[in-house]
Amino acid sequence: MASAMGSLRRLLMAPSLRDVSFAGRGFPVTETAATRQLEAIPQTVVTGFEWGIESKSLWETERRLSLVDLELRGFAYEGATMASVIRDSMPGRGGRTAQLLQGAGRRHIFLNYIGIGFAMAKLPRPLWKKVMPELDGEDFYPPMTWLAVDGYGFDRAYFDPARWVDDQRLDTPYAWDGHPDYFQRAVDQGIGRALWFIHGARVEDVCAAVRRFASERRPDLWAGVGLAATFAGCSTAAELGALRARSGELSGHVAQGSVFAAKARHFSGIVPEHTRSALHALAGITVESAAALADDAAPPAGAADGVPTYEIWRRSVREKLPVNSL
Repeated sequence: MASAMGSLRRLLMAPSLRDVSFAGRGFPVTETAATRQLEAIPQTVVTGFEWGIESKSLWETERRLSLVDLELRGFAYEGATMASVIRDSMPGRGGRTAQLLQGAGRRHIFLNYIGIGFAMAKLPRPLWKKVMPELDGEDFYPPMTWLAVDGYGFDRAYFDPARWVDDQRLDTPYAWDGHPDYFQRAVDQGIGRALWFIHGARVEDVCAAVRRFASERRPDLWAGVGLAATFAGCSTAAELGALRARSGELSGHVAQGSVFAAKARHFSGIVPEHTRSALHALAGITVESAAALADDAAPPAGAADGVPTYEIWRRSVREKLPVNSL
């Protein structure tokens, strides 16, 4: 049961489902069965946030999350993780996020990191140094904590596309993982993911949106597009083939994002058919091969050449992809 304080937190902090709908945001999306399916994703995130922000016990939150459709459950965990981070930031609170990620949420760790980024978009920067919980074990994929910055960038673009997409605003650098110069690149990956939703997975419009950005930002935007197209889906194989073709010499970045999405799905144990077909269209390999490739490409702890381990991992994935897939 939710407490009175929990209900108040939900009323004050949770957006309505209408607020995150495509029509509610004013996105140029024509409603179809596919766009309704895509729209269900941000609405599932909000639902998970509501449960996470109002539930008295973590058990109750996890029990509610367990009732969500398997393909959408990871998105509900994104929202619940966002709520846990915000609750942990309150005076006298702490530890809820770590418990969630180390418990039933462990299999959704990649999306949990994105949920942490959603919370960052709502919290003042001085609190960011406390948002990432201490997690022990290689299966938490420490280099992937950059997905929190990706989530932050997605939130910025989704809720204020006029500033972050149309005006192409650059964010103020932040020394995430000690690399302030890389911060914008991770933000751009999130913006690329957001473009998939803002344009309702309409490939022609998504590609045009990427091409409007400065050329130096496009590789990371394409990686975000590939990740969203593979994880969220809602496009056909033919349309994804066109996306790959239109990305031109940057198709390797699209494929790399697709591989990371497949790895996240594979790790969760929930791999929908749209992920398999998107990965085949964008990277030319199977989900099982992508998961193995991602693991093989992961750099050893401490490897660095002046850039985050996460970026070394991304480069290695592109280098290890079969030549005929690029």
